[in-house]
Amino acid sequence: MSVIKKGDKIKVEYTGLLEDGTVFDSSSLKGCPLEFEVGSGQLLRKFEEAVIGMNTGEEKEIVISPEDGYGEHKSEFLKEISKEYFPDDQEIGPGMFFMMVMQDGRQRPVKISSISEDNVTIDLNHPLAGKTLIFKIKILEIV
Repeated sequence: MSVIKKGDKIKVEYTGLLEDGTVFDSSSLKGCPLEFEVGSGQLLRKFEEAVIGMNTGEEKEIVISPEDGYGEHKSEFLKEISKEYFPDDQEIGPGMFFMMVMQDGRQRPVKISSISEDNVTIDLNHPLAGKTLIFKIKILEIV
């Protein structure tokens, strides 16, 4: 049995949880295992580092701090925009997400933080910013 090293392509089952036990992501929800090249930078660095040295069938639980995950929640990423940017026939409310087209053309999920009479405050932080992430990982195979 070989141990996983940087450059290996592997398949894993995983569950991502918040500290309160809320599942925010999992391979079972997606219906298939996660396949990636270790060390390629496709995933959070600490996730990729955690699988190095593991064997097929091995399981591990890791905790990733906000600094090593999606960063701290930054108040400067809260922006106020005019309600006119939202369609009149679309109901909006705090906590809702919508897709925003960035200057480079990419789309990004944005959360509505609050609404006033004329403006909407949006949160441009990653939805998992400021959160400690817990991952349960099981190595299925080295492909």
